[in-house]
Amino acid sequence: MSLLRIRKPKTRKGKKVLMAREPQLIEPARSMLFVDGRKCGGNVKQYMKDLHQLKKPLVKVLNRKNDITPFDDPSSLEFLTMKNDTAMFSFGSTSKKRPDNIIIGRIFENEVLDMFELGIRRYQAIAEFKNEKIGACVKPCLVFNGPKWAQSEELRRLRSMFIDMFQREKVESIRLQGIEHVLSFTVTDDMNVLMRSYKILLKKSGQKTPRIELEEIGPSADFSIRRTKIASEDLYKLARKQPKQLKVTKKKNISTDILGNTKGRIHLGKQQTGSIQTRRVKALKKSPEEKRTDRQKKKVALKAAAAEALAAAE
Repeated sequence: MSLLRIRKPKTRKGKKVLMAREPQLIEPARSMLFVDGRKCGGNVKQYMKDLHQLKKPLVKVLNRKNDITPFDDPSSLEFLTMKNDTAMFSFGSTSKKRPDNIIIGRIFENEVLDMFELGIRRYQAIAEFKNEKIGACVKPCLVFNGPKWAQSEELRRLRSMFIDMFQREKVESIRLQGIEHVLSFTVTDDMNVLMRSYKILLKKSGQKTPRIELEEIGPSADFSIRRTKIASEDLYKLARKQPKQLKVTKKKNISTDILGNTKGRIHLGKQQTGSIQTRRVKALKKSPEEKRTDRQKKKVALKAAAAEALAAAE
């Protein structure tokens, strides 16, 4: 029997839940599912706790331990993400072969799209930094240092994974005081990923723009990349496809000036001004004297034409 069997809703609330799980024209921010493996403790447990704090409220936590091996059989993990309506997951475990192991991944159409296995080499929790922390539900500013992020497809997908992980609702505008948190990611020469977390401090500079200082607040982690599983180019392109309703189509003969005013240009064909029916106005009619003068001119012109014709005939 399939775990992903289709159930028809029997209540209005159930129908509303199923409709919310269907693909949306504008997708909301992605939620993450936290799953513990058979053995999970130490740095892994602390990392999951801190990541849970950074992702609030877009999180769902499973407290029970699960005997799952995502790289061998991801079906159980796919079922849990579908059941909890989450698009991403973080799986923590530790063993003798792979100590302090973290697996992060994302889901597309109830199947694993990308998956990365990271080993924690060094970790400092948020509680170890004795300073003032940021508030909850703060949208972080992500910084990816160095050109190594674009050197291989695995690192490009991992960068995209981190962006999806910490992305929140889109906003039209933001004030300077609203930027409080910075997450920095760096790839070293030995292919380790360094993650650092800073609080932005706005100091007086004597000018309109304040002076920026960074204070590390944690978590601070050094990861080693162990195993990766990325989607094919065709599947990845399909997952990134945008609906036609959201694509911006360029309109012809419409431009915007520096002040933001929209201007349009209209192309007209050749106008037949001679055949335009206009309204007859008395003020434009000829007077009797003008009509008499026109008749005399026509008579003179006719006499001159007749004389020329007779002269040519003789």
